[in-house]
Amino acid sequence: MQASTQKADAWYIIVNPNAGKGLGDRDWHQIESFLKQKNLCFVVKFTQSKGHAMQLTRDGIRKGYRNIIAVGGDGTMNEVVNGCFNQAVCAPNEICISMITIGTGNDWGRMFGIPTDYQEAIEVISEKKTCLHDTGIVHYHHGSRREKRFFINIAGLGFDAIVAQRTNRQKEKGRSGKALYMWNLLRSLIAYSYSQAEVVIDGNRINNKVFTISLGIGRYSGGGMMQTPGAIHDDGLFDVTIIKKMRKGEVIRNLKLLYNGKILTHPKVEGYTGKDILIDSDPLIHLEVDGESLGHSPFEFQIIPKSINIVHNGIPVN
Repeated sequence: MQASTQKADAWYIIVNPNAGKGLGDRDWHQIESFLKQKNLCFVVKFTQSKGHAMQLTRDGIRKGYRNIIAVGGDGTMNEVVNGCFNQAVCAPNEICISMITIGTGNDWGRMFGIPTDYQEAIEVISEKKTCLHDTGIVHYHHGSRREKRFFINIAGLGFDAIVAQRTNRQKEKGRSGKALYMWNLLRSLIAYSYSQAEVVIDGNRINNKVFTISLGIGRYSGGGMMQTPGAIHDDGLFDVTIIKKMRKGEVIRNLKLLYNGKILTHPKVEGYTGKDILIDSDPLIHLEVDGESLGHSPFEFQIIPKSINIVHNGIPVN
């Protein structure tokens, strides 16, 4: 740990030691050496359990830190964002967050050119080019309880949430990698059934049998898929992609459209934008945000425009 100067200028680093099958723990000393080479002032905290990064973030903000680095995956970043919004010390847009990616996903960082190489990522952090970023909030259900979660990248409903749920269970057992998501996608497809969904976007009602629905502030999920390829991080809108009922073979044949950014060209895919979105379904559909598995429908989504600062390595344009 380096000696602290003014806390408002120092970096408060939250490390998930379990990220990337333990890379967060094994690689920390290497990351620390690169931070010291750049003469960055920082303190470091290690998470001990799921959800701990939220508490650590709140603690850091209460102690006066306003610059935070998440060292982990997109789930760690999501917890940091939730910590920023679930505190009353300062407005979230007074906080600056950045990321050193551990693991293989890097879906949020991919949109902003955040390198996966540790030394290069720290170079980006040291330059501290920042911009304001929208944040989403979703109210969902967990049994009879109504709960909420903030997110900074993408929310996936239906099939996408089932794949994420299966993948997260395997990550908890120490498995990871880009191939894991694809394997779970194919396995989940065998047993998955469709839902009749009602989607209300800024008062406009849409009814369809759906395969999956994505609401994006960012463009990438699932290790490089572009389910919301036109999303803009600061336009005050969700990009909504509704993939309607398809035959399973048709889903497999069109997977390439998720990777080349052309998913909205398929005749059974519809794209919308909106600020306030209500979704209900029969049967219930499940939810993931930023790769974190949550609860089930009904859902209420709202966008919080330009609500937090992020460090970037180039702002994406359409």
